[in-house]
Amino acid sequence: MQQFLDFEKPIADLESRIAALRETAEDGAVDIDTQIEQLQAKSDKLLTDTYARLTPWQKTQVARHPERPHFKDYIAGFVEDFTPLAGDRAFADDQAIIGGLGRIDGRRVMVIGHEKGDDTASRLHHNFGMAKPEGYRKAIRLMEMADRFGLPVVTLVDTAGAFPGIQAEERAQAEAIARSTECCLGLGVPLVAAIVGEGGSGGAVALSAANRVLMFEHAIYSVISPEGCASILWRTAEKASEAAAAMGITAAELARLGVIDRVVPEPVGGAHRNPSVAVETLGLAVAGELDALAGLDPAALKRERRDKFLRMGM
Repeated sequence: MQQFLDFEKPIADLESRIAALRETAEDGAVDIDTQIEQLQAKSDKLLTDTYARLTPWQKTQVARHPERPHFKDYIAGFVEDFTPLAGDRAFADDQAIIGGLGRIDGRRVMVIGHEKGDDTASRLHHNFGMAKPEGYRKAIRLMEMADRFGLPVVTLVDTAGAFPGIQAEERAQAEAIARSTECCLGLGVPLVAAIVGEGGSGGAVALSAANRVLMFEHAIYSVISPEGCASILWRTAEKASEAAAAMGITAAELARLGVIDRVVPEPVGGAHRNPSVAVETLGLAVAGELDALAGLDPAALKRERRDKFLRMGM
């Protein structure tokens, strides 16, 4: 069953009525196709209107929807011949970040991204997409390998943030994030990043200091979660909606500020309503950006990346 968000209650009510009428229609006792069509048209319009005026806090809820596509869905959708590569060669293999070799539109690439998981067991296995230092060190290893062999890098970002536990701090979480960000900025090959759900804090920046940063229409990208910001400013997470509105975390706002380069449209009602279309759309966008960067030499790629990030905030 479709999982509805709080602000989607009117849509959920209509969908429930439509489902009940369809069950009645299956009995064959009465023809109610016209009524179903009218209700479906009303539901579709309500869905379109609702998603056309989402608040930043509502977009946050959509970005976190458990039925949005995850890393494995994007790999299955537009990456061919994917071969996963494991481990940081120092401590462990962090399943919150997955990476490996593959092909996008025939081009050999290194693909790296966060995996949140889609049920209780897989979410625990992937630590809800919150990477530890070994995850970022694995990403560094794979990016350096790609640089050595002249392969473009594609990163898919979807994390609430890096893992904040004591084990991560003991293994130098901040240093690992900083090194990963440094590695992104120093690559001599094209780097395309896509914010596909949550882009939380340094845990997201560590994989998205890229030549091109794409962002799904209803994704979010911020230095801290709205709840975390509200807890600092107002000493209560209940003001998260106010924090979200003030922080400028939406794709449209970040594009206006030059923090991201391109907003990727989602199907009506969000990527979770039509994952296959969302995956295909992102795949085409990533392939287009790789084509655009293909002619640049290593020095030009580094210079473009450096100039882009230095311009932010000016």
